[in-house]
Amino acid sequence: MWTARTKNDLVIEVWEKLDCENIGAVEIEAIEEAVRGQYGEQAVDSPMQIARLLADEGADLRHSEIMELYIARASNRPYEAAFRKVLNVSGLKSALVSLRNLESLRAKYKNDGDKEGVRLVREAALTAKQQAAETAERTRVDADTRQINTEIAEWFRVWLQTPELFESWVDLRQTSPDYLEKFEQVKEDI
Repeated sequence: MWTARTKNDLVIEVWEKLDCENIGAVEIEAIEEAVRGQYGEQAVDSPMQIARLLADEGADLRHSEIMELYIARASNRPYEAAFRKVLNVSGLKSALVSLRNLESLRAKYKNDGDKEGVRLVREAALTAKQQAAETAERTRVDADTRQINTEIAEWFRVWLQTPELFESWVDLRQTSPDYLEKFEQVKEDI
């Protein structure tokens, strides 16, 4: 249907097909739908970015409509702030802090009946577990880092299976002879 080869060209092509001199919320949404259909959700730019591109091409903007659309979209991301800096799996201590933060969020969302929030917490934990597991498997990483990341991946696995029991489990784990033998040389405060 569209002949454009790039996303920006598609934005301009849709605008030209709409045959309008000025751009507002309705036109931006039509352009977003075309970009979404052609390139997927992740390719859709913010209303402000689309408006800027079209203004550079000579379109007159209905600024108030575009700003209202932008604000409405920004307010539809209620979880963004909560997850912004929740994960850090660079070491044992930071991973434990991250798991405790995730547990706090999970408990809050569960108490609020917020299924989407609980799902996002689980998704973040799965991502962290995968990141640690991938680091542990890299042969170019030193043995200590691989061992630490293997441990972190295990912590996330246990938390994902039994979040309510994790705190007791990790306390026992950190006092176990196996753990103390493996990580006594680790310089961070664990």
